[in-house]
Amino acid sequence: MILSKKVLLLSCLLPIFSLAAEPSAFGAGDLSSSNPYGLTSNEKVLLETKKNLHKVSVKSNNQENELDSLRERIDGLQSIIESLSRKAHNNKINLKKQSELNSLKLQNTSEYEKRLSEIVTTNTQSIEKQKILMQEVSQLLDTINKEYVSKSEFNALVNDVNAFKVLVAKELKNSSKKVNKSSVNKKSSATLYNEAAAFYKKKYYTNAIANYEELIKRKYKPAYAHYMIGEMNYKRKNYSNAISYFKKSSSLYDKASYMPNLMLHTAVSMKKTGDIAHANVFFEAIVAKYPNSAEAKDAKVFLQQ
Repeated sequence: MILSKKVLLLSCLLPIFSLAAEPSAFGAGDLSSSNPYGLTSNEKVLLETKKNLHKVSVKSNNQENELDSLRERIDGLQSIIESLSRKAHNNKINLKKQSELNSLKLQNTSEYEKRLSEIVTTNTQSIEKQKILMQEVSQLLDTINKEYVSKSEFNALVNDVNAFKVLVAKELKNSSKKVNKSSVNKKSSATLYNEAAAFYKKKYYTNAIANYEELIKRKYKPAYAHYMIGEMNYKRKNYSNAISYFKKSSSLYDKASYMPNLMLHTAVSMKKTGDIAHANVFFEAIVAKYPNSAEAKDAKVFLQQ
């Protein structure tokens, strides 16, 4: 607006300047000169007006420049204000999130303290129960120490009982041998065979083994007799003896129907005595030679152990 007023004022004064610009004799009255002279009163007024207009123009330009500078500074301040506003908004959001997080932490801490308190209470109760139990055990031990025999006395008593049992067993064994030898020698092999089977079924292994040993001496079905004695040693967990009888039986007749069971119990006996390598060989042989048998299924289970 200031610039437009300045232009309007200059347009009104241009005719006056044009008239005043006409040269007089020897340059007198030349208003365009840097040092005009010979001016009339009107020309002096014009010259003074011209100087004032020039000052106004310069001042107007300076003000315009200052105004532009202020606009730029205002724009810069506006950008700073907008940036600060965005930061304030972001800080507000972050503060809200932090507040929510702190609240959640407080809730978790409260829950943790609650659970910890419950655990401490449970442990305390358990300790108290253990203390009561220890007191009861201590009282029981005191009672035992007072009312029962000492450990050394008990061991001595056990040794005496064991010695007596051994003595009785020897007497029974000797008497049974005498009876068995006299009675066994008088029976036929077929009778001994049937009696051995009946003894085995009733789990009278001592009598069954005596009959099968006599059959072996008579060479009556020796492969089967060795197998059965091996079975009874296996059931009694005399694994080394069982292996020996199984081995003899298989060397006498390796196509018997009981061979899968003989091989399986031989392998188990080997495993029980610590011979794992040979036991696995037997298990694998059972699976390969009798794949559809029940013994093969058991062998696979042992191989996976």
